[in-house]
Amino acid sequence: MLETLLNSYSTAELICLAVVFFSLLIQLYYYLRFYTAIFRHKRRINKGKIKLMEELPEVSVIICARNEEENLKKHLPSVLKQNYPKYEVIVINDRSIDETETVLELYKKEYPHLKTSFVPHNAKYIDSKKIAVILGVKAAKNDILVFTDADCEPISDKWLENMVRSFSAQKQIVLGYGAYNKNKSFTNCVQVFDTLFIGIQYLNYAIAGFPYMGVGRNMAYRKSFFESSKGFSKHLDIQSGDDDLFINDFACGNNTSVCIAPESVTVSEEKIGFSAFLKQKERHLSTSGRYKFSSKLLLGTELGSRFLFYLGILLTAVCQIPYWYFIAPGAFLLRYIVQYIIINLNAKQLGERKYYAGICFMDIFLPLINLYLYLAAYFRPKAHYKWK
Repeated sequence: MLETLLNSYSTAELICLAVVFFSLLIQLYYYLRFYTAIFRHKRRINKGKIKLMEELPEVSVIICARNEEENLKKHLPSVLKQNYPKYEVIVINDRSIDETETVLELYKKEYPHLKTSFVPHNAKYIDSKKIAVILGVKAAKNDILVFTDADCEPISDKWLENMVRSFSAQKQIVLGYGAYNKNKSFTNCVQVFDTLFIGIQYLNYAIAGFPYMGVGRNMAYRKSFFESSKGFSKHLDIQSGDDDLFINDFACGNNTSVCIAPESVTVSEEKIGFSAFLKQKERHLSTSGRYKFSSKLLLGTELGSRFLFYLGILLTAVCQIPYWYFIAPGAFLLRYIVQYIIINLNAKQLGERKYYAGICFMDIFLPLINLYLYLAAYFRPKAHYKWK
């Protein structure tokens, strides 16, 4: 019977079906093997199999600020008012031309644990956030360093405690999740889902033993580890990469932990307008070419199998391969059900909204945006990205 069924297909049709079948298997493997790691991690913590740090050592929070007068007024107090025994907050003023320095001086009078430093206006450094981060690391008096941005706000006064407890003796890096404020605009919906899916990837991959990036608005590492690894020395020639390239170079399954506690999330101001979102995406994508081959393979296999899956489904339907009306909708529906369950379970854990049909749209739209940005970058002169 099977032989008869196979004989009803041409060679080209069998190839098309094989593409659908194997790309679907790869996609299901990613969702069921990798993107469920966060739940296994949470279960191990609840059962006591993963030991969290019991003592709370002194730590340093580092924030780099360039022309962040209004954001510092709005968000810095929530960092300064963390429910944590003893910590310092170091804000590096990176050549601001607004009233950032004035705001910081006012807060220093109210909060003695706030320290400041600055990048000189006449400094002949590459125009990069990395220099500000390096100055913050040097100014820190503690080994555990926790990073966030000036336009970020922890959702809880337990943010710092949760991030620090994720360290243990052998862990050098802790990756947290950074969300964005939500509204009903199209740009915001795209940015929030993009942030969620990237978070699902880098947090779950890290738990599975393959950390490849982190976000500077919510991450931590040890000062001694940063200095022994020579920090950003490999990538001082490019603007971005103060977060993802450092993690990609030096993080591994043994030295990296993640913090998925609901109280550990930070929330950032959204990028206003679709063009601002595209510029941010372009800046982030500019570093991916320097990722390790293993990271490129991990990310590329998922993206490539996703493309082949949709291509195979489309060809199966357009060419009306025998039984296409069962094969195409069936494969699509199976993948969508798995996506729907796993993405929304991750979203719930990370405090994000629930998604329905939007998953299908974003699943196609965002890779097309990335493809457009890659092609645009390839066919135009090399861009000089600024972090602010």
